[in-house]
Amino acid sequence: MSSATSSSLPERIELTGEGLVLRDWTEADLAAMPELFDHPDIAYWTPIVSPFDEAAARTRLVRARQLRQEGTTVLLAITVDGGAALGEIMLRRAPEGMEIGYAVGPAHRGRGLAARAVRVMAAYAFEQLGAEQVILELEAENAASVSVARKAGFGLLDVPLIKGEEKGRPFVLQTWGLNRPS
Repeated sequence: MSSATSSSLPERIELTGEGLVLRDWTEADLAAMPELFDHPDIAYWTPIVSPFDEAAARTRLVRARQLRQEGTTVLLAITVDGGAALGEIMLRRAPEGMEIGYAVGPAHRGRGLAARAVRVMAAYAFEQLGAEQVILELEAENAASVSVARKAGFGLLDVPLIKGEEKGRPFVLQTWGLNRPS
């Protein structure tokens, strides 16, 4: 999503691969979003608002559409068939390059959804948006996310740690990267 492509994000995106369909969030997803995102793990490890209720879902849907229109961020529902959302995958322009983020609902974990969704989104960033590298920023203590990074083919980059505070909790993020295939 370089400046040349930032304004050219399509209005609608549907990506398929690895047994998944990554699709735009819709109003039909609003009722299901709280069961995906209103969970202590998601509240702890992500910047997603907590508690997460239907009002938060509506706000997230509106914000997702606004960020897409601005050309900065893509938020897609993770599904296996284009139907029920099982989680979310994000791609955004970051100072370090294209950043991917994700959250999988607690009832849907352990199926490899996050790693598969990350690989599909990375392929989109490389093939459609011309990215040279995609990154994941995650806490070393988040064993599940470290596992996703490895399963998706990312390697830990030798760059400074990112320190900050979110929801009153300090965090230290490592940067994992995947380069455009040759």
